[in-house]
Amino acid sequence: MPSTIGSPQFTATGAERAGGAGALAGRTVSRVGFGAMQLPRLDRAAAVTLLRTVAELGVDHVDTAQFYGAGFVNEVIGTAFAAGDDVLVASKVGAEPATGPLPLRLAQRPEQLRAAVEDNLRSLGWERIPLVNLRRASHGPGLRAEGDQLVDLDDQLAVLVELRDAGKIGSLGLSSVGADELRRALPAGVACVQNAYSLVFREDEDLLRLCLAEDVAWVPYFPLGGAYPGIPKVAEEPAVLAAARALGVSPAQVGLAWLLHHAPNTLLIPGTADPEHLRANVAAGAVALDPQTLAALDAVPSRSGDIQHG
Repeated sequence: MPSTIGSPQFTATGAERAGGAGALAGRTVSRVGFGAMQLPRLDRAAAVTLLRTVAELGVDHVDTAQFYGAGFVNEVIGTAFAAGDDVLVASKVGAEPATGPLPLRLAQRPEQLRAAVEDNLRSLGWERIPLVNLRRASHGPGLRAEGDQLVDLDDQLAVLVELRDAGKIGSLGLSSVGADELRRALPAGVACVQNAYSLVFREDEDLLRLCLAEDVAWVPYFPLGGAYPGIPKVAEEPAVLAAARALGVSPAQVGLAWLLHHAPNTLLIPGTADPEHLRANVAAGAVALDPQTLAALDAVPSRSGDIQHG
């Protein structure tokens, strides 16, 4: 497998951005973004402080969802950033908070998607969300739709396009989808795809190549694996450990750096509630992988295993 897919599209104009410059939803953003899911571990003041540190470190792409902390994460994002700030905030719809063994349940019906967009707007305190990702339930790890949650993609896209036309959404993305779904959605305009993907979990390699060919940003979640049953941990891979020792960086930084080297349309959204971990994630964007190291990492087999579905 080649160490890089396609030709780099990103230039030195984003040198001040974490990881360099990437393209998302018609904007130039940092290739290292920030996933906000872990912010509920903090109190409100600490969460706002961490978000402001995110921006100070050159990160201008933040990933959130109304169902993160039942609106808490959106509220602190709305406090830390104004709608007019140079920070692209991407949210998700398709699920909602729940109690019980799993912290969320699916909310796939068109009326639920519409309500979720309105909830996101209220909790952020904004009139427009720059990017909204539709979390489907047909691909990858996680919940599977059944009953009235089995909804045709076209019906879901119709309501989101309507909200985009009304100015409440800037751009649309997809999450947890397959290649056929992406192809069906392309005429509606797709800014990015968020799927589970890492150095050791590459079952969606063909989908990544399709995204590159269609000028769609690739935003992998679980970029270090291990966050879901059946997905191996990048930091336990011997080739990753060897590269980390040779480069004097952490295994996690090697895993994130490989993703950035592997395909030029990749944008990262690693999450943390710890300021030092945040700085380490941002620093991964500057880790250089020489051809020999890349070849060794590329040779690591993808181990999809038996993914469990909640």
